[in-house]
Amino acid sequence: MKQKLVLIGNGMAGMRTVDELLKLSPDKFDITVFGAEPHGNYNRIMLSPVLAGDKKLSEIIINDLQWYQDNKITLYTNKTVTKIDRVSQQVIADDGTVADYDRLIIATGSVPVMLNIPGKDLEGVISFRDINDVNVMIETAKTHKNAIVIGGGLLGLEAANGLMIQGMNVSVVHRSNTLMSQQLDQQAADLMREELEDKGMSFLMNHDTEALLGDERVEKIRFKDGSEMAADLVVMAIGVRPNIALAKASGVQCDRGILVDDTLQTFTPTIYAVGECVQHRKKTFGLVAPLFEQAKVCANHLVDMGIASYVSTVTSTKLKVTGINLFSAGDFIGEEGTEVMIFKDAARHIYKKLVIKNNLIMGILLYGETTDGLWYFSLLTEGQNIADMRDNILFGQQHIEGEQG
Repeated sequence: MKQKLVLIGNGMAGMRTVDELLKLSPDKFDITVFGAEPHGNYNRIMLSPVLAGDKKLSEIIINDLQWYQDNKITLYTNKTVTKIDRVSQQVIADDGTVADYDRLIIATGSVPVMLNIPGKDLEGVISFRDINDVNVMIETAKTHKNAIVIGGGLLGLEAANGLMIQGMNVSVVHRSNTLMSQQLDQQAADLMREELEDKGMSFLMNHDTEALLGDERVEKIRFKDGSEMAADLVVMAIGVRPNIALAKASGVQCDRGILVDDTLQTFTPTIYAVGECVQHRKKTFGLVAPLFEQAKVCANHLVDMGIASYVSTVTSTKLKVTGINLFSAGDFIGEEGTEVMIFKDAARHIYKKLVIKNNLIMGILLYGETTDGLWYFSLLTEGQNIADMRDNILFGQQHIEGEQG
């Protein structure tokens, strides 16, 4: 008799767990998946290229509807689970659909943080989170001119770039003076801003939004200093937080995220959780690499091959934002007691920075030229003493190996 497995959330982390399960033990479970959107599982990271017109929606689907049928998986699209009954081991969706489970995986992802300001519910105010948001942006660009993106992080800049390609005038509003502060320091952020301004993007740094104005549709944005700007579309890209509402309401233990142990099990033994909704050893997650690692470990335990345990490690971020390459890892700002080595070629928009302590690399930041990112990262993770290559380490791996060879 097969066990029943239910997955809440048809996104990347949850479906990667199902993929891993099918590899390990394709016949162990009868699998049912609930997805709130009308599509199969798609690659959320590729929403920016869809917005920029480089990809079609059909090209970013990971598993089409046929795939679910071929793998004998019951997929409910457009259904949001509203209740988990932990006693009778059932999940109930908003339309009354009920599914029994022996094992449950919660993969509800994250929800965009929206500014709680007057006008936030006007038409034309959206986040940048799913296919629907992208469709709204593409449609709006056909008939309207002025777009404001609130948030100068990775997603905000990707949204702004895509909207520019769609023909809108775009201004990015950012609370601080540093763009992409999770990945860049001030010098690299300034380089990025110059490059994006050359492409036609405008920036309002150190600006706090006070209200959005308009009758039914947004027409203007007002800042705390009293100034105003025309806006036909406002995209809020100020971050995400774990989507734990369902878990919390159902009595699954949560803090900032759903609490899981090293096997991705929650405090309820029949329930697991993976992805952006979880909190593991005080950490929450936003990048894909750790989510895929979690999927592997979770699948291992579900098929009773419980050997793996999830360890969150130093992660590196390698990105191509609006055509600019970045790589950062570790403590790239540099705390007290560290030394900083910098190479900068402003004309070519290249900036490299290594943070070093006792001849060990503690942090890496590469802007515009990232070929040596993984090499520096392996020196960091392996804790390799770099005393004998300090003088030339910023010139990269080929240079060093050429010298040593």
